[in-house]
Amino acid sequence: MGPLPRVAEAAGAAALARKRHPTDIGAPDAFWECDRVRERFARMICAEDAERVAIHPGVSYGVATAARNLPVEAGQNVVLTHEQFPGNVYAWLRLAAERGAEVRMVDAGERGGASTRGALWNERLLEAVDPSTAVVAIPHVHWTDGTRFDLVEIGRRCREVGAALVIDGTQSIGALPFDAGAIQPDAVVCAAYKWLLGPYSVAFSYFGPRFDGGIPLEETWIAREGSHDFQRLVDYQEEYASGAVRYDVAERSNFFLLPIAAASLDLLLDWTPKRITAYCRELTRDLIGEAQELGFSVEEERWRASHLFGFRMPASVDLADLRDRLAARDIAVSLRGSALRVSPNVYNDAEDMAALRSVLRDVAG
Repeated sequence: MGPLPRVAEAAGAAALARKRHPTDIGAPDAFWECDRVRERFARMICAEDAERVAIHPGVSYGVATAARNLPVEAGQNVVLTHEQFPGNVYAWLRLAAERGAEVRMVDAGERGGASTRGALWNERLLEAVDPSTAVVAIPHVHWTDGTRFDLVEIGRRCREVGAALVIDGTQSIGALPFDAGAIQPDAVVCAAYKWLLGPYSVAFSYFGPRFDGGIPLEETWIAREGSHDFQRLVDYQEEYASGAVRYDVAERSNFFLLPIAAASLDLLLDWTPKRITAYCRELTRDLIGEAQELGFSVEEERWRASHLFGFRMPASVDLADLRDRLAARDIAVSLRGSALRVSPNVYNDAEDMAALRSVLRDVAG
């Protein structure tokens, strides 16, 4: 979970104070905050049309929306990555079971070591996509060890066979550049609480043309045409608002959470994911070099993210001992399977990296 920037905290405090006097929250003021976050998230992923961004409470909501609106038939297959975060998994497992489709969980196989994992994993993903593939649902960066997937190449392969590409960007968007124009995804879903440095219970979902005219999970009045005009809400409308607004969650104009999300998005757009990635790459260069000398293995640079990557342990390292030493030094990293996941950002500095290097030296010695 990412920390909340001071500007976002201040925006949240101001939002809470407004609710003390609800008469100050005049319709349609709350609607404009929605438009603001749509536009900011569209810029974050280099998407041209902000109306293609829906506001959701979490990744699973956006993924379920995509699953409801994609045709999957018996004999087709759905391609996922092995040990993917479950937010982009369960809806596809249910859909495949209901339709009689095959689920292909793709891993890197047994070939090579940690330093070649990314290349092999990407190769096997491309091999798994064939003319019977209906959906490819993957992350940009794997949550356990930061393995990067070549979304441009995978997107190209999906278009060749007519498969939909659904991306969970929670582990990357905000800290790693994402170019929707180059990737051409059908859907991109991203929770705000992680690298977008935003609040919990807010997510953004981009839906491409494949979802135009689809059916939302719920029939909210706020997603209907003309809902900005409160005096005419009982003139019931069959038409939805344009773009992906039809897929918005109920009470999407959250007076408390959206101002926080908007403030964090503004800050990140000023910093830019490109600069954040460059900072993290330089910050961790010596850490990665020394860890490799100590016997830890890590993915080669092309196939790992700079803001999230995993060290695989030497056989001599006791994980319980490592966990205790990290806790004693107040170092916040994660053990994910066989990987020690490191997640730096701009609030980290050389002193933080030195502390982690010291612990790695101690446990490897």
